[in-house]
Amino acid sequence: MDEGSSIRLYLVPTPIGNLKDITLRALDVLKEADVILAEDTRTSGKLLKHFDIRRPLESYHIHNEHKNVSRILDRMADGMVFALVTDAGTPGISDPGFLLVRESIAAGFEICSLPGATAIIPALVNSGLPNDRFVFEGFLPHKKGRKTRIESLISESRTMVFYESPYRLLKTLQQLSEAFGPERQACVSREITKLHEENIRGSLIELLNYYQEHTLKGEIVLTVAGKE
Repeated sequence: MDEGSSIRLYLVPTPIGNLKDITLRALDVLKEADVILAEDTRTSGKLLKHFDIRRPLESYHIHNEHKNVSRILDRMADGMVFALVTDAGTPGISDPGFLLVRESIAAGFEICSLPGATAIIPALVNSGLPNDRFVFEGFLPHKKGRKTRIESLISESRTMVFYESPYRLLKTLQQLSEAFGPERQACVSREITKLHEENIRGSLIELLNYYQEHTLKGEIVLTVAGKE
């Protein structure tokens, strides 16, 4: 970090699998921040230990962020510099971060989001589907609003990117097949950057049949072609 910088909050992407994917700049920020805010201190603690980073680590997640924001802003006003990390990937992308960013900006503090690891772009590029225009939908609602969200995407012409749990992938493939048609092309990307990375491409019905016979593990990104 630069001496005399007015930045009070750094958003620091962390590896989604392969530890070599962390950037040199991210390591510098983590080494110099006054406090590291972590989604899970146990997970982030392992990362910091691997890189021999010894900075105060505090918990910051979806269950405590609302009550912690004002206290963090007060400490920023005192000149403290925070680095926010999540378990993996870029803070704020289907992970805690948006609220703290919004409130920090509203309070007049400078923030800096570092470039780095995220599962969205590797999965999109690997899919072989058009990537000049795409829409990121994150996780579909588990129950309430799920059908409505899917129906709202029926006429979407851009490539769609979803995050999904291995426990709900079959349900999602089935529902998307019914809404978009079974021949709509898609790709399931699993364990991105890890030893057993896998990208399975085909129609929605082909993917559904494939994963009815193959065990699912790990984090999943589902990329689906838009309507022609």
